[in-house]
Amino acid sequence: MTTRTSQPRFTGYHMAAIMVSFFGVVIAVNFTMAWYATSSWSGLVVENTYVASQQFNSRAAAMRAMAATGIHGEVTLAPQTISYTLKQRDGTPAIADTVTAHFKRPVGDHQDFQVELVKAGEGNFTLAHVVPAGDWIVEVISKRNGEIIMHEASRIYMKGQGQ
Repeated sequence: MTTRTSQPRFTGYHMAAIMVSFFGVVIAVNFTMAWYATSSWSGLVVENTYVASQQFNSRAAAMRAMAATGIHGEVTLAPQTISYTLKQRDGTPAIADTVTAHFKRPVGDHQDFQVELVKAGEGNFTLAHVVPAGDWIVEVISKRNGEIIMHEASRIYMKGQGQ
């Protein structure tokens, strides 16, 4: 008499479960990577990436030297006004002749614009200008006697109507 032991069989259902699991993992990884790519990288636009990479170290050293002076600024956006305050380390107004603000979208350059702010007192500059809603990278360059005394950039969110 022969006894038959039942061994598990590999069926089409098993293969379907393996295929669904495999492609489910691949799709989940792709969606996760796409989400990280769109939420973490600003996508800054430069004219020539090679030239930008060659200038990085010298620009970083210049920024460190500028930060060591203690001069700092603050951009404030109101619905129809751009304001900039420039101060010394001790809080007193820093003296500048001109202030230029470059407004750049984090992705793309079709809405980018540049404005020259008007002096409204020592260390205070302002301009009546409408800034469209959304994320902006604001690069501000302050000069005294033709020399750059502060060059800084900050990311700002401008609320739209009803937000």
